[in-house]
Amino acid sequence: QVQLVESGGGLVQTGGSLTLSCKFSGRTAAGRTFAGYIVGWFRQAPGKEREFVAHMTWSRRTFYADSVKGRFTISRDNVNDTTFLQMNDLKPEDTATYYCAATLYTGVPYISAANYDNWGQGTQVTVSS
Repeated sequence: QVQLVESGGGLVQTGGSLTLSCKFSGRTAAGRTFAGYIVGWFRQAPGKEREFVAHMTWSRRTFYADSVKGRFTISRDNVNDTTFLQMNDLKPEDTATYYCAATLYTGVPYISAANYDNWGQGTQVTVSS
């Protein structure tokens, strides 16, 4: 069974930075480990739908939402089974609960939350103006 645990959220002023971490534990019944997963970050603001932020494939290819491109960086550490989201130049509109997700599905749009079957509990990021 796979578990994801996020950390690193908090309160920051406009223009500030935060780094979120997501620790992966466990493996599938087939013995797949973190290194084989596609990892993604999503966020959800109050009253809004969950939206895609960034993803990284097992081969470290990345893709970002236009709203965060150039400010956020996704990375992964396959030795410590952790994915990171470095967030710079934060804006009030970045305020949301941030979720990490992982999937083994291939050939699907990784910008869609429906294609991830493992989720963390979320960590709150609040950017004050």
